Amino acid sequence: MLRLTENALKVLKARYLLKDQMGRVVESPEGMFRRVASHVASAEAIYGEDAEYWKEQFYEIMTSLRFLPNSPTLMNAGKELGQLAACFVLPVDDSMKGIFDTLKNAALILQSGGGTGFSFSRLRPKADIVKSTGGIASGPVSFMKIYNTATEVIKQGGARRGANMGILRVDHPDILDFIKVKRQSRELENFNISVAITDTFMRALKRDTHYKLVNPRTGKVVGKLRARDVFNEIVLSAWETGDPGVVFIDRINRANPTPHIGQIESTNPCGEQPLLPYEACVLGSLNLSKYVRNSIIDNTGSPFVDFNALRRDIFIAVRFLDDCIDANKYPLPEIERMHKGNRKIGLGVMGWADMLVLMGIPYNSKEAFKLARKIMKFIQSSSKEASVELARRRGVFPNYKGSVYDFKGGPELRNATTTTIAPTGTLSIIADCSSGIEPLFALAYKRMILDSEFMEINKYFFQLAKKRGFYNKRLERAVISRGNLKGLKGVPDDIKALFITAHEIAPEDHIEMQANFQKYTDNAVSKTINMPVQATPEDVARAFLLAYEKGCKGVTIFRYGTRKRGTLLKIKERD
Repeated sequence: MLRLTENALKVLKARYLLKDQMGRVVESPEGMFRRVASHVASAEAIYGEDAEYWKEQFYEIMTSLRFLPNSPTLMNAGKELGQLAACFVLPVDDSMKGIFDTLKNAALILQSGGGTGFSFSRLRPKADIVKSTGGIASGPVSFMKIYNTATEVIKQGGARRGANMGILRVDHPDILDFIKVKRQSRELENFNISVAITDTFMRALKRDTHYKLVNPRTGKVVGKLRARDVFNEIVLSAWETGDPGVVFIDRINRANPTPHIGQIESTNPCGEQPLLPYEACVLGSLNLSKYVRNSIIDNTGSPFVDFNALRRDIFIAVRFLDDCIDANKYPLPEIERMHKGNRKIGLGVMGWADMLVLMGIPYNSKEAFKLARKIMKFIQSSSKEASVELARRRGVFPNYKGSVYDFKGGPELRNATTTTIAPTGTLSIIADCSSGIEPLFALAYKRMILDSEFMEINKYFFQLAKKRGFYNKRLERAVISRGNLKGLKGVPDDIKALFITAHEIAPEDHIEMQANFQKYTDNAVSKTINMPVQATPEDVARAFLLAYEKGCKGVTIFRYGTRKRGTLLKIKERD
């Protein structure tokens, strides 16, 4: 039986349920899940499988809120648009035609509910020669501003803000302009931006030496910069605005499963999905809170994770996501060829912070880091087994020959990748769980989705407070007002440790959690490294360096109170 919170119903009505020409909702939540399950399961017929059986399996796993696919699947499955993937990367070639063809293609993707990533690193730097006109180039940042303006007028599918990722290599001659662009207020508001950091740059940074800048038009070295100076500018901009993040592009390409097809240049808007040019990926997330048995709230014994139930659902989820690739209506033939060639899927998690609470494990503890590795290793290995099982019946992904798996005894996989950790913003509202692998943002806060404001209050805290006997109305008012337990009298220390919030957690522990999940994730991990308003640029610098050292593929810093537009607004900054 489907049980939804008031906030889940608000989100579904605002963004997901079918509406008539007058904008009136004409679909129930159950009807939405039936629509999605039926459309995705229709792909089973291609392989001679029982589509009706799998429709029921898909419907059950979604309505139990144990698994949800990415938003475009919920929005578009069974509709004329039919675009099911969330993540895309488009190439930006160094010509006026290439630049504006990509902008046109991006508009189609954004309109369908997808998010687009671009590397602008192929574009010649500003003041470089343009032979066809005899003029000079305006540089990648100027074209990013055009893309930003276009995105402003396109709401994704009418229900999502336009979302882009803009990336520039650290060895591009215009890198300093790119790093500083968001310090000017209201620039590139529809972009997350990241610097593609190379291993060469990191070695120069460590040795405090210079590194070379390369003109992408000619491939020639056109200058040098001191790595330390560039790094300091990245740090200062991230400290002031939350952008840029960094992606470790060489590390990402070392994990590229199909290097014979091409090099990865960019990621999707939230950074968790590195993709080749014209590649797409469909994502889905398992709600980890659903697999805890004997929780500390139930108090029926020692808490444990039901790995048998988790494994069963992983196999269903992998099949669901693989079916999405065939059921999808692609915005471009080039994207269809790439997605069906590599068949990348990204199975991830949400409800991680809830799982820890239910098991009585503080987020920033060694026990939590150990469990993170155990859970994600299990999901990784089980998803690979599920992909192998599909490959036996349906064949390996078409680009398998020449891939990193193509060796004697290598796994014969249906999907070039199987795991990704996405942020799951609105999905976690529908599933009534914590988002992605993030800690609790606050025990009470306002969340902005499009133009609607949602009040979130942590249900587990008040359940435990009543069970443990320290609940009272004054405490409830204080928690809702403050959003955290710091300094509150009458709350046991173990409860304060268990319900620690994002801004109380040291950046090192945020990164440790990201690194532990990344160790067993094919693609990348979306995770915000939260910092309090009093954090210094030196704190930001340490976080960037630690993320590289720990094996992360990228990192995003957000210091509370900076200008970057987000979806989470705390009710009241803690004392």
